[in-house]
This record gives sequence, C-alpha cells and structure tokens, in this order.
Amino acid sequence: MSTSSPLLVATRNTHKTSEIQSMLGAGYEVSDLTSGDYPDVEETGTTFLENATLKAVEISKVTSGLILSDDSGLEVDALGGEPGVYSARYAGVDGDNEANNTKLMSELSKLPPSTPKTARFRCVMVLAENGKRLAHFDGSVEGSIISELTGDKGFGYDPLFIPDGYERTFAQLGDEVKNQLSHRAKALQQVISWLENR
Repeated sequence: MSTSSPLLVATRNTHKTSEIQSMLGAGYEVSDLTSGDYPDVEETGTTFLENATLKAVEISKVTSGLILSDDSGLEVDALGGEPGVYSARYAGVDGDNEANNTKLMSELSKLPPSTPKTARFRCVMVLAENGKRLAHFDGSVEGSIISELTGDKGFGYDPLFIPDGYERTFAQLGDEVKNQLSHRAKALQQVISWLENR
C-alpha cells in the first residue's frame, strides 16, 4: 500500500489509539476523537458489542470514512465477569486506573485465598460507515490476576494481569510483547484481514 489509508478510531483514549497505530503500521493513518469536534457517545450497552456498535455508528453519522471502535475490558471469573463493560469506570470515575486497580484488588481480597483468579481481557471492535455497522470482531487473551501491582508499562489493569504462558504482567512485558498477544491485537488482526479483503 503506497499511501496510508485514514482510519478514525472512536475513542479519546490516546493509549488505545497509539496501540492501534503501532499494530496497524504505516499502511494506516490513525486518528481519534481528540483531533476534532466530535459528540460524546454515551456507552449505555450491557455488552462490549453493544457499546462498540454505539460508538462506531454514532461517530460515522457525523463524519465520512471508516470508523473503528473498540470496547474492551477485563472479565474476572471469580467476580462473575466483573468489571466487564464497566472496566474503565469500575471505581466510579471513567479512566481512573489507580482507583480501578485498587477496587479490583479489594474485591478479590474478600474471596477465600484458594479461589482461582482466572481472567481474560476481551476486546470487541466494530467498523462502521455512514451510520451503519459493517462488521464486528472479537479477541480475547486468557490469564490470571495477581494481588499487587507489578510493572510500570502499559495502562489500565496491565500491572495486575499475567497472560497464560508467561510469568510477568502485561505491564512488565511491554508493548512489543503485549501487542503480539493481546485481546486488542487479536481483534485487530481480524480487522486488518477484513479491510484487505474488502
């Protein structure tokens, strides 16, 4: 691809945008909602797919071109799948990583010590254009939750999550490893395949 294809990501989370850009590479020129005057889309869905669809479709109604949205979060089995769709605002304030991690550690500390701490990061991505959902993609990575923050890379729950097959958290492994095996990477590989075959 000689020229970069524009792709607007329906997020104001610049960490997420830079992750997506680095995974897509030079073939795509990725921007997000911080680069223009876009409406706030309330995430009223009860599933990742509903929220991702809401964001992509609503933004695609006010601007041209392909819109990619992503709703993702952490599902902890022992907590019945929490924080799930509420991952970014688990402690009550959207995007407060420290408070969210503190609440998660607090909730897990109430369980019997022998309780398995299995969990997964799940990501659902939606592509939309002209107010219509074109396709959706689902990626997940299995792992477990540890009891104290470890590592200083990444964001969100990365310092508490050890992916299966590794002994270090996402926050220790760093972007290069994380971007190869993360839930977002798996969903995005499906997006890339869809775009290439469009």
